This record gives sequence, structure tokens and C-alpha cells, in this order.
Amino acid sequence: MSENLKKKVLEQVKRDKVRLVALQFVDINGIVKSVTIPIHQLESSLNQGSWFDGSSIEGFTRIYESDMFLMPDPATYAVVPWLGTDEEKVARLICDVHRPNGDPFPGDPRYVLKRAMREAEKEGFVFNTGPELEFFLFKQEGIKPLPQDRAGYFDLITDDAYHIRHKMVTSLEKLGLTVEASHHEVAPGQHEIDFEYADALTTADRTVTFRYALKSIAQDHGVYCTFMPKPITGVNGSGMHVHQSLFHKKNGKSAFFDKKHDYKLSKAAMQFIAGQLKHIRGICIFLSPCVNSYKRLVPGYEAPVYICWGQVNRSALIRIPRYTPGREQATRCELRSPDPSCNPYLAFAAMLRAGLDGIRRKLKLPAPVEENVYDFDDKKLEEMSIGMLPQTLNEALREMLKSDLARDTIGEHAFKEIARSARAQWNDFRHQVTPWEIETYLPIY
Repeated sequence: MSENLKKKVLEQVKRDKVRLVALQFVDINGIVKSVTIPIHQLESSLNQGSWFDGSSIEGFTRIYESDMFLMPDPATYAVVPWLGTDEEKVARLICDVHRPNGDPFPGDPRYVLKRAMREAEKEGFVFNTGPELEFFLFKQEGIKPLPQDRAGYFDLITDDAYHIRHKMVTSLEKLGLTVEASHHEVAPGQHEIDFEYADALTTADRTVTFRYALKSIAQDHGVYCTFMPKPITGVNGSGMHVHQSLFHKKNGKSAFFDKKHDYKLSKAAMQFIAGQLKHIRGICIFLSPCVNSYKRLVPGYEAPVYICWGQVNRSALIRIPRYTPGREQATRCELRSPDPSCNPYLAFAAMLRAGLDGIRRKLKLPAPVEENVYDFDDKKLEEMSIGMLPQTLNEALREMLKSDLARDTIGEHAFKEIARSARAQWNDFRHQVTPWEIETYLPIY
């Protein structure tokens, strides 16, 4: 850790009149956890870390090996704009989790992504990502989700949440995120705010901050913000399309661009995409981690179902945004299956290693599909060798358990915890009697 950066943070907290510091990290499911320390403990925390009980955190340690410590990353310092007062502010730092002997905790999702990015750097690449998170705002009335408005895509007059999104944007900017666009999405009550791309670790940190910030601000405005993938039957769910690109570490130039290719894709880009197509079923559980995720991944609602790629085709799993002359550095691919309930650290790590495997093995990319795949019958899908994403969490779990790449990417500890958590979630779900079953079967049997 840079001593100079630590010094700058200690100076900045004085200028910002910070009195409390939230040390934040995530559990195996990507849920934000926090330990708050008074400002006089910050220097010690930056130098030696802050101890906490890891046995109480989902996917961490067992009760008899609970002592762990958090090491704040000074590069993540920010003042939380909606907490504290002008004279006594609250700041946050995102932390890495360590074992008592000082080693990184292998089950820390942030460490998993760092390890994957170091692997990419050894091969001469820097991995950048730019996620687009969709979310719903609901009225806080009863248990049934009621959209906060009746607006549609890009609507303004009927967009009753415009002022809430404005507050969200200004708060995100204060937290260090550069917002690029904000708009109403397709479904009533559904929205999207996009922020600037960066290296995958920075983006994962910002994604966690994004979700935490939006939920807090929505609550202050008397509405509920949810990143649940499919909260309402019969309308579009919320996705987290992820734009991805590799850059050469030596010169900072795009490793994805080739002006001679029809889609302006380099060999490395095509191999990277081929790797993701090959491994997508095995890593799907990291991108779509809950039972509800697979209610979104169905035909007819703009979410991908079939394993293919294309340019203009928004039914494809991976889409290539059109090339703009003079913007060679923006050459990228867009993976459309992830949803915003995912743990971004694990998702980005899995995406990166799947792509790197394609480059190492020089995998051949199949022909693009520019037709609406939802219109294909089973025969045509078979003829074109187009597979499908898992249709349930249980199927995704089975695919993960067969995947050596998935196991190697997140490590044995996290692999076992993800499997345990997914089994528990699936078993709990399949034991439930749903309202649909009552409405459908009770009157006739």
C-alpha cells in the first residue's frame, strides 16, 4: 500500500471534517457489510487493519477460526453525502479481508478478482468493464411490488422519479463515480443509470457502491429500490449488461481492435469471446446467482437465452457495439446475461478467466448470428449448434460443479460456499407452495 496515498487520506479526512469511517467489504453473495470506526482509529486501521468476527459473515470462516482483519484500500476513500452533518461527516473505505497471519483471505471476493487481474497482467493485458445496471423503484405499500410510476422507455412527462434519479446521480458523483447517462427504462418503475468504465476492480468497487447508494437514497425519498432480476411477472426484468475490453499493458492500446475485420475485432477479441461462449454455462451461476435470475432469462423480454453472438442482434448473448471511426479504443463486446443481483467481483473474475482461456487455447469463434434467435425452432438451433443458458439455478449449479475453470477461478473455499449457498436457496425454493400453484391447481384438483 502506498504510504503517500495513506498520508493523503489522513490529510483529506481533516479537510472533510470526517468523524466516522465505515470500513466496507462484501460477503460471498456480494452484500455490503460494514464496520464503523471513529476517526482517531483510522491511522491504525490503515497501517495494521481492523479486526472483526468472520464467522458471522456468509461464506467466510467457521466459528472456531473467526478472527480476521480488514485492510482499507485508501484509493477507495469517499465521503458519504447522505450521512452525517456538515461538521461531522461520515466517510467510507472499501477493504480487503485478511487472515490473522496477514495472508489475503482466499474467500474474499475482492481478492478473487485481484488474482484474476494479476493473471491477465502477466499475459500483458488490462481488463476493463462497464456495467449497465437496471433497477426498480417501488412504493413502500404492503408486500406486493407497486411501481413508483407508469412511465416507459425514455419517458419524461410521466417519469415521477426524475427528481429521485437526479439526487442519485449527484450523490454518485460525490462518491467518485462519473455518471454518463440516466433514464427511465422499459417497464413502469424501472430505471437505469450508467457510469464510466474502468479497470474491473475499480468497476466492481463502484458497482457495490452504486447499489448501496441507490438503495439508501431511495429510502430517504420514501420508495424502495431493488436490483432483483425479475420482480414482476409479465414485464421486463433488470439486467446488468457488461461491456468488456482488453488493453495492452505496455502501450495502453486496445487489444480488441483490428481495422481489417468486418466488426473491427482482433484475433484476441474473437478468441476472448469464443472462450466466454464455451464456458458460459459453467460460470452462469456467478452472473445470475439467484432463483429469481432465471425468471428473467426467458424468451420475449430482451434477456438472452441462447449462446451466440452478433452485432445488431440484441437476442444474442454477446453483442458487438458498432465501430465509430476515431474511437478504436472503444472496441468492446457486451455480455448481456448478467443481472444486478450478482457479486461483481466474482462475475468479472469469471468473465475474464473464461476469455483468457479462449485466447490461450486460440479457440475459434463461430459465425455471428444476426437473426432473431427467439424465432428459431429446435431444428434450426441444432443445425446452427446454438446452445441455451441454464434454465434454473439448480441447472446452473450442476454446470458450475462440472467446470474446472469455475473452480479454479474463485478457489476451493469460495467454490464450496457458492455451491452450499445455491443448494440451500434452491431447496428452500422448491419446497415453497407458490400463489401460482394455489390459483392454478386448487380449484381443479
